[in-house]
Amino acid sequence: MEGSGKTPVFDHAEHQHIRYNPLRDTWVLVSAHRMKRPWKGQVEKPPEENIPRHDPLNPLCPGATRVNGEVNPEYDNTFVFDNDFPALQPDSPEPGVSDHPLFQVRAATGVCKVMCFHPWSDITLPLMQISEIKNVIEKWMELIWELGEKYPWVQIFENKGSMMGCSNPHPHCQVWASNFLPNEPSLADRCQRDYYKKNGIPMLLDYANQESQRKVRMVVENEDWIVVVPYWATWPFQTLLLPRRHVLRLIDLTGKEKESLASIMKRLLTKYDNLFEIAFPYSMGWHGAPTGIHLKEDMNHWQLHAHYYPPLLRSATIRKFMVGYEMLAQEQRDLTPEQAAERLRNLSEEHYAMKRQEKET
Repeated sequence: MEGSGKTPVFDHAEHQHIRYNPLRDTWVLVSAHRMKRPWKGQVEKPPEENIPRHDPLNPLCPGATRVNGEVNPEYDNTFVFDNDFPALQPDSPEPGVSDHPLFQVRAATGVCKVMCFHPWSDITLPLMQISEIKNVIEKWMELIWELGEKYPWVQIFENKGSMMGCSNPHPHCQVWASNFLPNEPSLADRCQRDYYKKNGIPMLLDYANQESQRKVRMVVENEDWIVVVPYWATWPFQTLLLPRRHVLRLIDLTGKEKESLASIMKRLLTKYDNLFEIAFPYSMGWHGAPTGIHLKEDMNHWQLHAHYYPPLLRSATIRKFMVGYEMLAQEQRDLTPEQAAERLRNLSEEHYAMKRQEKET
């Protein structure tokens, strides 16, 4: 109490503090009391709801003609094609030797693919059947196997919603394979390696065990997987999807683990949609042990995991902005990870759209 001379008892939901992110060797400032401040800033447009099931002008739809003149097949499952506007291409000339350490450059090569999850544009992963989500997982595994033979990094990522830069309303992701290890996985590799050397256990396996016991940041779990709002989360409703056993890469999953992964993805993404009763936007991606030349190396410090980064904070129209202090100093969040996990955990696992249909019928 103020003026009493007594030291206040720390409360993570009331008192600002910083938390360590062992995957990035960085810190995040947590300031939960800021959720009380009024908001008169930018308001986002809610996601479009009346999306046509098939639009011949949508380049991701079955039978549509893409910008390069190629016609998509009348696919009825998943569909993969080379990105028409790739950031990486298989061939690139060597840039030569840099003349100064401040101006370094190296050749970057690779391939970029687009993967459609489903032939319908008006459906998303949480509205798909578990068997259909399992098909997506199996196709991811095929791409990791195919591209990982040559390239040291294969990045699977999904940008869901126009707020996250998705240009076409259709369930899909991208897969970029590169001849180099990008910044984030390179940092994660170093941090996990250091932890393994010091503690004798993979960092994220140890972390999954700890979160399974503590429960306060748990969102959903099953026999093979857990989903938590990580202790060091930056985005308001950020989650981390982890296997319970030691798994290096997606291609190492058992048949049972694929089935339970499809199930837990559907449960998590249904909760996301139910939070503000919209098609919840996010960027997500898989991180696993590097491939290519690293396939023959000891990568036991790695643990397979998926990151989900949703931008929304207070409602369907108010998002978190990474500006100012975040860009110039360090990451900062208002809602504590424990508060975010509790909100997600308590949400129904029946999709709000299904409830609406039941009421209408």
